[in-house]
Amino acid sequence: MSIAELLATFANNLLPILLIAAAGYILGKVLTVDSRTIGRVVFYVFSPLLVFNLMVTSQLNLQQALTTVEYTAAVIVVLGLIAFTLGKIFRLERPQLLAVILTVAFGNTGNYGLPLVKFAFGDEALAAASIFYVTTTILFNTVGVVIASLGHLDLKSAILGVFRLPILYAVVLALLLKGFNVSIPLPLARTIEIAANGAIPAMIILLGLELTRIEWSHNFRALGVGVFAKLLLGPLVGLLIASLFGLQGHARQGSVIEAAMPAAVATTVVATEYKLQPPLVTAIVFLGTALSPLTLTPLLVYLAR
Repeated sequence: MSIAELLATFANNLLPILLIAAAGYILGKVLTVDSRTIGRVVFYVFSPLLVFNLMVTSQLNLQQALTTVEYTAAVIVVLGLIAFTLGKIFRLERPQLLAVILTVAFGNTGNYGLPLVKFAFGDEALAAASIFYVTTTILFNTVGVVIASLGHLDLKSAILGVFRLPILYAVVLALLLKGFNVSIPLPLARTIEIAANGAIPAMIILLGLELTRIEWSHNFRALGVGVFAKLLLGPLVGLLIASLFGLQGHARQGSVIEAAMPAAVATTVVATEYKLQPPLVTAIVFLGTALSPLTLTPLLVYLAR
């Protein structure tokens, strides 16, 4: 793994994402941009159609999809347990501990992970990464929200909230169409393709816009635990569990990269909503995103071999 190989991998795969995200960040600092509205467009239109298009056009079968779902759940559980253990070792107080668990367990698998997988490994790996993203979204909107709420949220409400996720229906519909070998009419297929093609750039711009809301935290011990566990242990856990599940080829590439993503920007929204150490959560997200090329670049080179 030479320096030249690492630099080329960074320039070809990570740098384009960072430059577009930087454009979104600058835009958010210079102009008054409603990132929440853009986020809703991505959430309700672009993301579901991207996932739907990937699933109906890929070679990913139902068994592979189910294996990826199981893999994703295993990664999130293991990373959450690691974060809990490290938090106890470093004697973090309960709010800090929960904040670290939330940010370590749930990575930025959407507006950072999906573009990176597409650039590095193509649409087949992106199809597997999309299943990881969907599973993460569902678990984040149930388990993640319950963690952040410190027990003040009705579990039934969190579970019912899953059925308001449009991406869930996109997956179910795609699986039904593939299962019954139903062809999509050309005008509708082209409409879906146009929207799907707009999802990646919209996600990256949104990443930059959301990073403008970052606060800072002076709790350096909790900050260090959160960033270290996510960036360094995330890739190792992803690779280990991929071996246990027998993932190979594009499925392994897409899934492991998603497991190695820095903390999800969405955790900042939930942390703010439930007053779960927002400065700490946003600092972990920002610092993890800024340092992520240091761990993702060698991982990309390794997975490409």
